[in-house]
Amino acid sequence: MTTHPIDHLGRPLRDLRISVIDRCNLRCTYCMPAEVFGPDYAFLPQSELLSFDEIERVARVMVGLGTQKLRITGGEPLLRRDLPLLIERLSAIPGVTDLAMTTNGLLLPRLAPALAQAGLQRVTVSLDSLDAEVFGQMNGLGVGPERVLSGIEAALAAGLGVKVNTVVERGVNDTGLAELWRGLRKQATVRFIEFMDVGNHNGWNRERVLPSAEVLSRLASGEGEPLVFTPLPSRHPGEVASRFRSSSGHEVGLISSVTAPFCGSCSRLRLSATGQLYTCLFATQGHDLRAPLRAGATDAELSDSIRRLWTQRRDRYSEERGEQGDTQRQRVEMSFIGG
Repeated sequence: MTTHPIDHLGRPLRDLRISVIDRCNLRCTYCMPAEVFGPDYAFLPQSELLSFDEIERVARVMVGLGTQKLRITGGEPLLRRDLPLLIERLSAIPGVTDLAMTTNGLLLPRLAPALAQAGLQRVTVSLDSLDAEVFGQMNGLGVGPERVLSGIEAALAAGLGVKVNTVVERGVNDTGLAELWRGLRKQATVRFIEFMDVGNHNGWNRERVLPSAEVLSRLASGEGEPLVFTPLPSRHPGEVASRFRSSSGHEVGLISSVTAPFCGSCSRLRLSATGQLYTCLFATQGHDLRAPLRAGATDAELSDSIRRLWTQRRDRYSEERGEQGDTQRQRVEMSFIGG
């Protein structure tokens, strides 16, 4: 029986997030702000990205270490050419129990059927507001929410499970949270995420964080008679969202990395599009797998390298942020490792 490597804080390795591209077709202010990732920004050439063969090989090695869940990310992963072919290969790996993707949804109307047929099980779609002006400002390019809503409809029609992630910024999109939840709760589980200090360019400060407890309060009072929310049990170890069911019978998720860090149960490794492994969303540096992959390393050598990396892991940035105050260290960009 495969055993999970255990890190210094007793956390097993269960999940791998795979970034397949560094490009995106939006410029969300909390991820790829246009003033930094503008028209002249130099994205990676194809030769620097891991090939599908290399990604599949890393995934197989990771599954051999006990990993069961794979999530495809970007940038915007649907910009990677022939992505359904990679999905088909990953879904065929024995031991993979969950294969999901995080996307902005803009290309789902065209690609959802092929992704579902290839073996993708779920998508998490980012949508920060139903207000066209607010959403256009947050995505940096004036794209309206109707395009994302069309993507959600296409995913559901293809038989994919759907969650919706909403990054909440005080003073930006916080007045429309109840409207968004009411508009989508019958189609998908909506999860509200506290604005986090990921990367180095999103202008984060604590005053712009709307605590999840206040989000829930706004949802409770956002319609007619006040709603009552009942906590739901976790569905699996390491689940990042706290889930609640309302007295109206609808679920909501809260991801509270700032006010209620969940570092103690983190079981995720992140593979960048260039083959760097990161042990934390807030990491400052990665561990290179592309060089040994292209130098002929055996699967056993790759497995040993990943095992050593994980067993030496001590990351708990979100907890340290609370203990030490706001930190100023340089961190990997979220667009590079997919959140």
